[in-house]
Amino acid sequence: MRLKPSDSSAKPLIPKLSSELSVNREKRNNLTNGEVEGVINDHSLVPSSEEEYALQPRLYLETGVGDVQPERLRGLSKWVTESEHSQSEPYLLPHSRRRRSWLWNQFFVIEEYRGPEPVLIGRLHTDMDKGDGSTKYMLEGEGVGSVFVIDSKTGNIHVTKSLDREEKDQYRLVATATDRETGRALEPSSEFIIRVQDINDNPPVFPNEPYVAMVPEMANIGTSIIQVTARDADDPTYGNSARLVYAITHGQDFFSVDPQTGILRTAVPDMDRETQDEYLVVLQAKDMGGHLGGLSGTTTVTVRLSDVNDNPPHFRRSAWSFSVSELAAPGVEVGRLTATDPDLGENAQLEFTILDTEEAEIFNVTGRDKEAVIVLNKILDYETRNSYTFSVEVTNPIVDPRYIRKGPFKDQATVRVMVLNADEPPRFSQALYHLDVSENCPPVCSVGRVYAVDPDTGQSTNIRYSIDPQSDPEALFRIASDTGFINTVMELDREQEQWHNITVIATQRDNPNLVSRVVVAIETLDQNDNAPELDRQYTTSVCDSSAPGQVRSCFVFAFIFDG
Repeated sequence: MRLKPSDSSAKPLIPKLSSELSVNREKRNNLTNGEVEGVINDHSLVPSSEEEYALQPRLYLETGVGDVQPERLRGLSKWVTESEHSQSEPYLLPHSRRRRSWLWNQFFVIEEYRGPEPVLIGRLHTDMDKGDGSTKYMLEGEGVGSVFVIDSKTGNIHVTKSLDREEKDQYRLVATATDRETGRALEPSSEFIIRVQDINDNPPVFPNEPYVAMVPEMANIGTSIIQVTARDADDPTYGNSARLVYAITHGQDFFSVDPQTGILRTAVPDMDRETQDEYLVVLQAKDMGGHLGGLSGTTTVTVRLSDVNDNPPHFRRSAWSFSVSELAAPGVEVGRLTATDPDLGENAQLEFTILDTEEAEIFNVTGRDKEAVIVLNKILDYETRNSYTFSVEVTNPIVDPRYIRKGPFKDQATVRVMVLNADEPPRFSQALYHLDVSENCPPVCSVGRVYAVDPDTGQSTNIRYSIDPQSDPEALFRIASDTGFINTVMELDREQEQWHNITVIATQRDNPNLVSRVVVAIETLDQNDNAPELDRQYTTSVCDSSAPGQVRSCFVFAFIFDG
């Protein structure tokens, strides 16, 4: 049985016409079984050596495109075309095969064929078919009835619809020839394969798109960024339908791609993230090795530049001026210096330092984001010093030695702090006063004096004094509002209370809101007015005349007489 071609003009292929056959041992066809190979030339199969003429089957196949494939059966073989079938008994050769011949039991159907349906693809034929319709041809296997149909009388095989190799690339069928009346097999059933031959009908696709990749800024030329891989559903073993070539259609000024591997690389050495931090690259994959007529697919790669420390820090200005009141407490913020560093992350970290030692004790600097915060460390006095000038330095703590040529990675600025004169409250000459007075001293008995001045003028004429009544609820003392002299209002008894602590208030006359307070501790000195029962004690005291506001020095003399 044979699958017979539909081309009736084919000439017989017999040994005496071997001059019409061509043998090509350099080219090989993938239809062979791997032991003996043949070549397709002008739609005719040609054996790879004359030894293959030694096979002649009775059951054979002929393809619908004129290809003749001999079947090994019953020890005989012959090459058949339809013209032979119409001639007399074909030329026979004795069986003297040394090697296997053509793998006859497979042939090809081109996928996506759009010819008139159904399409004749070949014919089954057996030498035992007498042509009277008594022979019945049958097919079994994959796709029979839905994809392939056979004319049971003629053996013609048709494909009923367009085939897609990417869905199914081959079909296994079994051919049988039987007597129509008795059902007896005229030939043993024979299996053959219909392979769907690939055409270039699938463009390349990028299954993992879109792509995002990172590369350091300032990277050297040829630095690898990412490898993109396209897929082509066509047959990679047949022709160039699935052989892909990569190219850049957008972004080629900055990047290059290996046409074979799809590895994207940098093409320039000076890509600066601070100038442009992201690039969009369009890559194309084209099949047929990139030749004309090939199909193509594209994808995008977003290339982002990662940061390196290639930019030194700078102050926004070289000189800064601030002012602070002399009344400001330590910890008060004086001002801020702003610095810039266009790098990112740790590459943009900044450290600030006051370079002048003396001023570094009075002021402190801390970094906050990209600002140097100047903070007061000590109390200021306008009357002592009304301005300070010092230098502040900003540096990158992490420096990349590859870019040290772009340094130095530091900058300096001059800072001037003006101390503002504030309307300060009165200032007492002492932080605590200790005065004394003799007990039983008749009113008005002088105790001593407190003294305060206006620190802005250094004068005391505008100071008014008073005693906080809460500190002297019995009103034992009185103070002169203009001079600050303190006197007793009544006699004091040491045995009842030795110490009296009063609070004196100094108020600035032209600004009553400016007030200062001081504690005055007054000791009552013993005058020995309570003599012992058996003895008599006499005491006296001698005090010097101290300056106003100062504690007097007194010497007490005691005389005790035994009664």
